[in-house]
Amino acid sequence: MSNNSSLVGGVSYQQQVYRIIVVQILVVIFVYINLLLIFTFFKKECFYTNARYILFAVTLLSDSMLLIISTITVMFAYFRFNIQVGLCMILCNLLFLYSFVTPITLTAMTLERYVAICIPLRHGELCSTRSAMHCILIIHGLSAVPCIMVLSAFFATASLSLYTKERTCSMETFNVYRWQSHMVSAMNQLYFLLMLITIVVSYVKIVKVAKAASGENKKSTWKGLRTVILHAFQLLLCLIQLWCPFIEAALLPIDLQLYIDVRYNNYIMFILAPRCLSPLIYGLRDETFSHALKSYASFGLYKKNRI
Repeated sequence: MSNNSSLVGGVSYQQQVYRIIVVQILVVIFVYINLLLIFTFFKKECFYTNARYILFAVTLLSDSMLLIISTITVMFAYFRFNIQVGLCMILCNLLFLYSFVTPITLTAMTLERYVAICIPLRHGELCSTRSAMHCILIIHGLSAVPCIMVLSAFFATASLSLYTKERTCSMETFNVYRWQSHMVSAMNQLYFLLMLITIVVSYVKIVKVAKAASGENKKSTWKGLRTVILHAFQLLLCLIQLWCPFIEAALLPIDLQLYIDVRYNNYIMFILAPRCLSPLIYGLRDETFSHALKSYASFGLYKKNRI
């Protein structure tokens, strides 16, 4: 155990470092892409005055915050670095908040597509810039409810001495009693069910309109339907992420190394993977946004070539 090739819980030190390097590279790439997309969003008025793109920017900001905070907590857990419970509480609750912001925003974006396709005459009224601002407040309000409940339960049950103790930073730290984990599970299941119902109903309504449409309207409607399908897939991955803490919590008392490995794989599949879909859906598939993005990314050379 004196050299770098020693095994720590069945995994060599080199393997641990390799995994962390892979995560850091992926996080840097995704955060850079998100920042480039956010820069593009603020450079053109047609983007920051459009409800659809405003909600898209919210997902980019939420994803960036989630990636940065989650990679910090994953590194702490992977290298078994303990921190004070008070600091862990701040990190985990921000992480918990942004875990809900993205799927709720995706649900709102699906509803926006539903209004645009199924109720086009009221789209301007229901999906104005002002409505988008109100929607952002509602999204963050709904996302904050689980965090407030977790904190309230923790403050009511934890002793003051616990705040200064050092622990492995995870959401399980705040479950002093078993009923607290059941409460979090119930909230996640409720949010999962409501968002799933919204997506399914919107999808069915849009399919009906797509079948009845004709000509250019049909083409536009089916494009909107494909966007909803991508939202649904991205949302599914985000919602599975809400279940990951319960799987990890069950493994933690059994085998610490297994817990760390599962948490690493969950991070790759259900946190990093869904976050690469947002740039795909609006950064590349959306023609207007794609041209603007390529222009800024190539420092104007793409625009000159097109002309």
